[in-house]
Amino acid sequence: MVKKAVIPAAGYGTRFLPATKSQPKEMIPIIDTPVIQYVVEEAVASGITDILMIIGKGKRAIEEHFDRSPILEESLLKKHNLKMLDQIRSISNMANIHFVWQKEMNGLGDAILHAKHHVGNEPFVILLGDTLVQSEDGPITKQLIDVYNENKGSVIALEEVKPELVSKYGVVDGETISDKVVKAKGWIEKPSVEEAPSNLAVASRYLFTPEIFDYLENTAPGKNNEVQLTDAMKEMVKTHPMFGMKFNGKRYDIGNKLGFLKTNIEFGLKDPEIGEEMKMWIKEFAKGL
Repeated sequence: MVKKAVIPAAGYGTRFLPATKSQPKEMIPIIDTPVIQYVVEEAVASGITDILMIIGKGKRAIEEHFDRSPILEESLLKKHNLKMLDQIRSISNMANIHFVWQKEMNGLGDAILHAKHHVGNEPFVILLGDTLVQSEDGPITKQLIDVYNENKGSVIALEEVKPELVSKYGVVDGETISDKVVKAKGWIEKPSVEEAPSNLAVASRYLFTPEIFDYLENTAPGKNNEVQLTDAMKEMVKTHPMFGMKFNGKRYDIGNKLGFLKTNIEFGLKDPEIGEEMKMWIKEFAKGL
């Protein structure tokens, strides 16, 4: 059974400066909820009970968000705001959440290596802390676990992208074995349109067997002098079965300004409290464009 998750959240968030000078990018809200809380909720909804977050300098707010806040709770209790009190308490009770520090920014692969002793000899999932993925078929992480249980190999979430955009992503080279599953032969990081073996791009959710740590430990620093997870995946697929899972849904990239704004608009339109008012405002505002 897959019960452990790793959430890398140590990056500087330079694309959101100056907001991220003292605030983690993962704590930037979509409407009224930090991005990383949505990520944790996805893991919990998938049956995950044990979560390790990889954090770095300036990320203390993440720890505080998932901890109890006695002063705030007492204030809400005095004001008889019991609905919000329950909501605040539920954040710290969602799962067993642990933290480890990545002291130097040496890439995603290095961040994952920090989870080796916590994970042990178990399969585990990775959810990137600045990306939301939603599907009509339920939590993406749960879908990865289902594919793992059926195939007994590492599984990577894949999204179809326009062929002209493949150079922005890591893509899979593989053989289709069902409507949603691809058996991977290789992984190619940011290929040209001509070189790309497919338009199925890695989509920020992974499930690995523990052997990935052996490959990460033997992966030399690559681009930007960082340990790249994709480089380890390229080697692992040569000797261990790996699969890609195409999902029916959408990935929201919060890591750039335009993606962040689009996500807030889409989530705002679905919000029961403000959705209708927001829809009317957008229609009115659009008349002047």
